[in-house]
Amino acid sequence: MALSVSALVLFAILCIIFIRNKQMKIPHAIVAALFGFMLHETTMATSINSLLANLAHSISSITGG
Repeated sequence: MALSVSALVLFAILCIIFIRNKQMKIPHAIVAALFGFMLHETTMATSINSLLANLAHSISSITGG
């Protein structure tokens, strides 16, 4: 669960940066969020979650945390 919250915060920060830099408009952010919610409903959600968990573990082991 902590990984999901951290990823959510990271993506939210990236969206805010893109919106402030006028690289991503509000409709694009809404579509991206809706895509994430729709992707969560698919069978790929488990694979993506596993990939993100493995990536976080790899980064954690590299940084020594």
